[in-house]
Amino acid sequence: MIKNRIKVLRAEKDWTQADLAKKVGISRQAVISIEKYKYTPSLELAFNIAKAFDVEITDVFEPGDEAE
Repeated sequence: MIKNRIKVLRAEKDWTQADLAKKVGISRQAVISIEKYKYTPSLELAFNIAKAFDVEITDVFEPGDEAE
């Protein structure tokens, strides 16, 4: 499972899930699914999310424990 820090990064920028969704061209429901680890974004989407936050992709996503 790929872990992410999207919720933390959104809070730092005071963005809602809808704000992030609009910035990267996805639905709010997709943001919710990514945050809850129900959906792993494509590599292109992952880069777009990192770009929206103006950080490196590794600041948003990191590999998780395979057992999770």
